[in-house]
Amino acid sequence: MDQNQAIKDFLREELEQFDLYLKCSIKNDNPRIANIVDYTFRSEGKHIRPILVFLAAKACGKITPETYHGAVTVELLHMATLIHDDVVDESMIRRRQPSVNAVFDNRRAVLVGDYFLSSALRESIKTHNFEIIEIIAELGLKLSEGELNQYAIANEFLIDEKEYFHVIDKKTASLFQACTKIGAITAGADRTTIDIFEHFGRYLGICFQIRDDIFDYYKVDIGKPTGSDIREGKITLPLIYALDHVPEDISREMLQIITSHDYSSQNIDKLLTFAKENGGIDYAYAKMDEYLSKARELVADFSFSDELKLLMKDLLFYLKVRHY
Repeated sequence: MDQNQAIKDFLREELEQFDLYLKCSIKNDNPRIANIVDYTFRSEGKHIRPILVFLAAKACGKITPETYHGAVTVELLHMATLIHDDVVDESMIRRRQPSVNAVFDNRRAVLVGDYFLSSALRESIKTHNFEIIEIIAELGLKLSEGELNQYAIANEFLIDEKEYFHVIDKKTASLFQACTKIGAITAGADRTTIDIFEHFGRYLGICFQIRDDIFDYYKVDIGKPTGSDIREGKITLPLIYALDHVPEDISREMLQIITSHDYSSQNIDKLLTFAKENGGIDYAYAKMDEYLSKARELVADFSFSDELKLLMKDLLFYLKVRHY
């Protein structure tokens, strides 16, 4: 069985309840707004973020009403960033269907992204926990900073592994660590346990993003065209590694394609093949293994139930082998 499906089956009741909380949080009687909001829910996501919140809460005690509000908060914030990112990146596809901006135009996409963001802030108050509200406020800043840094790096042609990890730390990793930290807090965990789960989520987020970046190098149906990251100026870990580990004349040839924005289909294929043939994919998987090991070590001494211990193992494996 697919590991993600096994986890969803374990959390079936919680995820069904979560969907009710989520839909209630963005319900609007104005048909002009409801039409756009409803469109964003036509394609089901992986629910990985609420899953992290619920697993952390179960591991640390139990799921509470505040856990649901916390899970909805991070999901709404995540959805807001996706809508805004598609506008910034001029992406026309999201989860195998036309993006919000492709259907409703950029103006309305930005405004509905703001609507989701405002709804997230309102939902965070329902946790009745000032620390969670602060986490969400800080998370919004980190996500914006990560996006601004990524945009600047693309325009400056700064191709550096340290900068790459700095960006994903601010974006995907910060969101994942917020999920596991909120789950632990709402379950009533002590400070040491909360800190453990915060770091645990960060490592998972880094792995999740590296795997996402690997998808861009293969022709699989993941809801976006192959090579789309490169077309948007996002030079990810496999290509960064390859550029740093080949003779200078070969590296210069590849960099010429990047700096000239000469992204024809032929050149995109050339860059993707170059990264794969020069160890980029293998290196990316090795970095994933490194962070998964760190995550595993963090919770190695934690007293999970046998069922939850198996699900945590499934989660770590899923992050490495997922197909979309």
